[in-house]
Amino acid sequence: MSEFTNTKVKRLHKLHEVSRMILDTGNARPFILANPDFLSTVVPADFITLFDEIIQQGTPMEEVKMLTNKLLNIFHVPISEFSRVAPKAGSFLDVLEQNNRDMESVLGEIRPVFKAFVKDADNVELRAGLSRLFGQLQVFAKHYIIKENVLFPVIEQAWPDYRCLQIMWSFHDDIRRNIKSVLEQLKQTEMDLKQFNRCVGDVFFNMLAIKFREERILFPYILSTIAEDKINSLQVEAIELGFPYIQPEKSIIKAGKPEMESDNINLGTGMVSIEQIKLIFNHLPVDITFVDEHNKVKYFSSPAKRIFPRTVAVIGRDVSNCHPKESVHVVEQIVESFRNGEKSQADFWIKMRGEFILIQYFALRDAQGNYRGVIEVSQEVSDIKALEGEKRLLDW
Repeated sequence: MSEFTNTKVKRLHKLHEVSRMILDTGNARPFILANPDFLSTVVPADFITLFDEIIQQGTPMEEVKMLTNKLLNIFHVPISEFSRVAPKAGSFLDVLEQNNRDMESVLGEIRPVFKAFVKDADNVELRAGLSRLFGQLQVFAKHYIIKENVLFPVIEQAWPDYRCLQIMWSFHDDIRRNIKSVLEQLKQTEMDLKQFNRCVGDVFFNMLAIKFREERILFPYILSTIAEDKINSLQVEAIELGFPYIQPEKSIIKAGKPEMESDNINLGTGMVSIEQIKLIFNHLPVDITFVDEHNKVKYFSSPAKRIFPRTVAVIGRDVSNCHPKESVHVVEQIVESFRNGEKSQADFWIKMRGEFILIQYFALRDAQGNYRGVIEVSQEVSDIKALEGEKRLLDW
C-alpha cells in the first residue's frame, strides 16, 4: 500500500470516528478537543469515500443528511481553503457553476424582501414580490434535473464510491419540496409564519450548502478522475433538458446525427424497419422506459412531450440508481415481485404541474414465462379521465 493510500486510510478512520460520535450523541466537541491538528489534514475527496461507506453500512438517510450537515460544517474551513481544480470557461461544469451564481443572486434578492415580509405579513406587494422571486428560484430545479439525469449516471460508471450522490439527490428533493411549499403558503390568506420562516430558512441553507459541496468537493473530484472530453460531451444532453438561467453559447461537443437503419424486422404480425419502429414508439402519447432482467435501463422513447426527463446517459444505468434513496425500495419491491412471478403489473397516479399522471409498470415474460424485464409507461390522462358519453368515428 502506497504512503498516500495509507494516509487516506488513516484520515478515513478518524472521519468514521467523528461520524460515529455525531450519529450517537449529536455532538463532535470531544473529538475536536482531542484532535486539534486533524481538521486541517482532510482532503475534500475524503468525504466522497466516507459517505459512500456510511451509506453502505445501512445508515438511514435522514441520519446521514444530519451527519452530512454537521460534519461538513466542522470541516468547512479546510474544505474551503483546499486548492481546487476549476472547470475551464464555457465547459459543462463551468456552465453549471455560472447557474449556481445566478441562483445565489436570486437568494440575495429574496433576503431583504423576506425580512420585510416577516415584519409586515399583510403587505400585498411584499407577498407578490416573494412569489415572483421564489418562482424564479423554482426554475433552478432544472440544475438538479441535469445533475440527476446527465451527470450522475456517468459518475456511477466511473467511481466505485458513487453512493454519496444519493445524499445529494435527497437534498435536491428537499429543496424542490420546500420551494413548492413556500409558493403554496404565499397563496394562502392566512399562514403559519413560524412554519413559513422555517421553510424559507431550509431553502436558503440547503441550496447554498449544495452549491458549496458541488464546487468544493464534487466538481473538482470529477475533473480529477473523469476524462475532460467525457464530461464536456454531457453538455449536449444538458442543453436538451435546458439549463435554468445561463445557457451555453454553443455545445463544446456536437451531437452526431444517428444513422437510420433500413433493414426490416419480422415482428410476427408484420415487417417494419428500424426507422419505422422508432417513429411508432416516439409517436405514442406515453413515456416508455425498458429495464432488462439484469435491472439495467436499455431504452426509453422520445415522444414530443415527455412527462419525466430522460437522457441517453441513463442507458446501462442500474434502475436502483434512477430513483431517490427514500423511494428506491418501492421500485426494487415491484421489480422483485415481477421477477418471482408474484405480480405482473403495478399502477400509480399523481398530480404534477396541474396534470394528472398515470404511471404503470408491466412485467415482460418470454414464451416460456421467464422474466425478461419491466417497462414503465407514463401518460397524462386528464382528458381521458374527463371523458363522458360517446364520440363515435362518424362524429369526427
